Parts: sequence; C-alpha cells; structure tokens
Amino acid sequence: MFGSMCHLPLRLAILSAAALAAGSSVPAAAYDRDLAFFERVAGRWSGAGEIVAGKYKGTKFVCDFDGSAREDGVGMALDGGCRVGLFNQPMSASIERAQSGFRGTFMDGAAGNGLDVVGGVVKDQYAVFAIHRNELTGAMRAQLDGPDTMAVTISVHVEDELVPVIGVTLKRTEPSAVSSVRRD
Repeated sequence: MFGSMCHLPLRLAILSAAALAAGSSVPAAAYDRDLAFFERVAGRWSGAGEIVAGKYKGTKFVCDFDGSAREDGVGMALDGGCRVGLFNQPMSASIERAQSGFRGTFMDGAAGNGLDVVGGVVKDQYAVFAIHRNELTGAMRAQLDGPDTMAVTISVHVEDELVPVIGVTLKRTEPSAVSSVRRD
C-alpha cells in the first residue's frame, strides 16, 4: 500500500537531502563553493513533507536521512527513509559532480524504480538539480534557511509549466563530522 502511495512523487522528495555533487574540470571558485554547500548539508536531518499536487495531493509524510560528504570528490551519499502512518519506505541517493556536470541516482536510478540526476547548479545557499525518468522531467531545489533548516521543493514539467508537487522542511538533528575531502 505505501509502495503505491510512495510512488514517484514521494521518492522525489528524498532527493531533497541529497542535494549533492563532485568535482573535476570545474573552476576552483565553483569547486570550492560546491564543496562548501555539500559539507553544510552533511549530517542527520528529519522533517515533515506533503504532496501538494497530483493524485496523492494532501498526503503528509515524515523523513529521516543521514547524509555524508563524499571522500573522493565533491558530492554526497544519502541513506534513510520516509513514512506515512505505519508504512516505511527506505530511501537512498548518490550524487557527484562529473566532468559534464552533476550526475547521480535516487534509489536505483531511472533504469530501475528511481530517478537520475542529469544536471544542476549550486549557489551559496541553495542547489537546483535537473531530474529525469522516462518522459518525466523536473527539478529539485534545496534551500538552506540557516545552518539547521533546509526547505526542499520538487517540481515536474506539465506541458510547458514547472509545477511544484512536493514540499519538505528538514531540520538538522545531528551534525556530521566533515571528513577530509580529497581535492583532485
């Protein structure tokens, strides 16, 4: 039952805490900015969200995530889950900056039951990532609202319009010790 309720829109929500990337032939200033952002989002996060459009509009859920900075570049791995009532859905993500930009997977990627991250941009307090699965395209925006709050919005393209479908507000529950990150 939760598997169907948690279909694609709820799974997109978990991409939130995975606002992630990795570095290669990126200008030093952009590499440093990306690295700083992902170090700030590493740690344990918990929060409530709601599906705000579509078939499951009004469905509320709670998520818990543990994000860790990548040790082999700029990026992050995420493990955790979301629950609706008694039903729990495990979630995972991995995103990194590749030579061609941001790349990654949510769950098992678009080849399985998840999504692919196919691009994005990081600014000082937010990141926006392009998401893709078959004909579905959209964006995930993660906005840091202070050191311990992150607002995430998942939107999908409906015809020529980008429509918000999921909103999540996460609070930091425990910081992550930032390990030494190797810079290539």
